[in-house]
Amino acid sequence: MKTSTKRIGAIAALLGITAGLAGCGGGKTNTVEPGTVNTNTDQTSFNIISGISALSGGYDSNEVLNTMADNAGISITWDTMSDSLTEQVNIRIAGNDLPDAFNAVGFSNYDLTNYGEDGTFIDLTPYITEEYMPNLTKILEEHPDIRAAITMDDGCIYGLPAGEQMGTAGIGKDEDYNIYTIPQYSMINKAWLDALGLQVPTTLDELHDVLKAFKDNDMSATYYGNDPGSTIPMSFGIDQWCWGQNIFYAGFGFTNWTNDICADLLLQPDGTVNFVSDDDNYRAALEYFHNWFAEGLIDQEAFSQTDTQYMAKCSQGEVGVATWWYIEELMGDYADDYVFLPVLAGPDGTYNVTVRDGGGINSGNLSITSACESPINLLKFYDQWYDPENVMQLQYGPIGTYFTEQDENGLWQSISDEEAQQKFGKSAGEVKSEYEVYGPKLILSDYYATTFEMEPRAIERLSDLYDYWMPFVKDTTCYPIDCVYTEDELDTIDKWRVDFENFVAEQEATWLRDGGITDETWNAYKENLNSYGMQELLDTYQAAYDRYVQTAGEAQTATPENAA
Repeated sequence: MKTSTKRIGAIAALLGITAGLAGCGGGKTNTVEPGTVNTNTDQTSFNIISGISALSGGYDSNEVLNTMADNAGISITWDTMSDSLTEQVNIRIAGNDLPDAFNAVGFSNYDLTNYGEDGTFIDLTPYITEEYMPNLTKILEEHPDIRAAITMDDGCIYGLPAGEQMGTAGIGKDEDYNIYTIPQYSMINKAWLDALGLQVPTTLDELHDVLKAFKDNDMSATYYGNDPGSTIPMSFGIDQWCWGQNIFYAGFGFTNWTNDICADLLLQPDGTVNFVSDDDNYRAALEYFHNWFAEGLIDQEAFSQTDTQYMAKCSQGEVGVATWWYIEELMGDYADDYVFLPVLAGPDGTYNVTVRDGGGINSGNLSITSACESPINLLKFYDQWYDPENVMQLQYGPIGTYFTEQDENGLWQSISDEEAQQKFGKSAGEVKSEYEVYGPKLILSDYYATTFEMEPRAIERLSDLYDYWMPFVKDTTCYPIDCVYTEDELDTIDKWRVDFENFVAEQEATWLRDGGITDETWNAYKENLNSYGMQELLDTYQAAYDRYVQTAGEAQTATPENAA
């Protein structure tokens, strides 16, 4: 991707279309000296490509967004998508068909640096001032760690910060675990178990027998009256965020959560970086679960279905075992029949849940491209996202819809499930999903004390995380998602990462679906991993992590209390 976009930029420069591609910023329309402000304010209509929830009602009629756009004196055409987002973004960038901005498309730090250095994205540093972005400027002055997390190795800022400081400490727990620590909660139809006289499984082998019973007795048809043969014993999406299969790998000693660093990258307790994709227990997991696919116990569409298709199956009472954040949101009218599955022990009787770092700050949610003629006007719109009451509404829904009243301390109170059902015929979670806007939302921990109460679903999820799931976790070591890489490290990652991840993912899917792992094919696969740059990637991630630890230690030493 980096090579193609740089080539496009070079050709355009030769044609005299672009200027100032060296250093920070540059671009095709926004032709100003690096590190300076483009003072043009003529443009008032903007086109933005954005990710969006499959459950969202859309952004064009979103009253919170429209009010903020009116306040900034601009209008926005939203080009939103939930499926094939990455593919479409890559096509637009490679084809030099740029919108004014990309919102919530999930750029990583190395994407930002690459596209910043070749002029696709502009440097936002000179715009983050009291004059243009007073809300964000104030936050960065009070939280210099956030500025550090969004500043790339070349000293530029190519994306606005996003993050949510929501953890179990916010609900009064002794230990603080971020809400994203375990992204997948597994669940099972307890009503089907009871009807069959079966217990909730505690091991993978027990779950296998339960799934077979679900299939053999066609429980979707016999219990709910659905069409004969409609039962799907178990469903998920391969390597998907909150609805993947990865939680079940815990029985083999790992859970390789998908994340924005690199697939199958884990940080060991001793501080060394490892890819599980060449470990013997990884092979054992693929062999084990292939048998489940071969027996028809796992949804054959797990490799291709969208989250919308997945949720439809679950909400129609067809699926016995699934993964998602909330039972109610996934199972709809059948939710009362489901309970959480415990983390299941593997064939050797053990398990290990590796956790994820969900608490970092990222800057991959809003980048302005060189096609934007008047960044000032667009950034005045986005600066409003950093007002506590605005971000509250962007995250959950507008005042008067999701937030109905304030308590004696002025904290906005969210709508209850009962109120939501009475007013909208939906749960509070469904209302949130309909109104939530993806993008550079920064929710600081003090907002829950000054602006709005934590939503009941978040309290529920954090309570479940702390009381039910974290007792299964033996070690909380994880790779930090906000590591900043040097240019050479980015070049190494850019050279190998995509092909490496694709090779691992394709081979994982093939072996899960078709089987065929032998000593010969396994050894050939491991040799191919090195040909796809595994060792170079490991060395790069290790160096970045070591530097991160050193920087964090120096920052801790420099704090006033330690200096004293």
